[in-house]
Amino acid sequence: MSILEVICPVCDEVLELSDADRAELEIGDLIVCENCHAEMEVTRNDGDEFDLELMGILTTCPNCGEEFDVTEEMLGEGDSSAQGHAVVQCPHCQARIELEFEDDGAGTAAQPA
Repeated sequence: MSILEVICPVCDEVLELSDADRAELEIGDLIVCENCHAEMEVTRNDGDEFDLELMGILTTCPNCGEEFDVTEEMLGEGDSSAQGHAVVQCPHCQARIELEFEDDGAGTAAQPA
């Protein structure tokens, strides 16, 4: 049985999917990263082709207290200082927020940059 390794676009955690796991997944299903809780939607699952699209990761801004989804676009626009860290901008108050992705699976901790 082969294992497909998918790298989480948020925290670079390797997610392993067996052939049996893939057989159960349909387009539109969500896969959640165990490390950072990012949600990824299955957009293609046929033959050797398998694609995921980042839906976002819910976090709370420490500056204004509003919740928002961190998307792949936000991560691409922000700074990534090191693996497991990303800087994004709050869409509500425009504060720069450093996200730290913990290795223990507890989720994310948002700290102002």
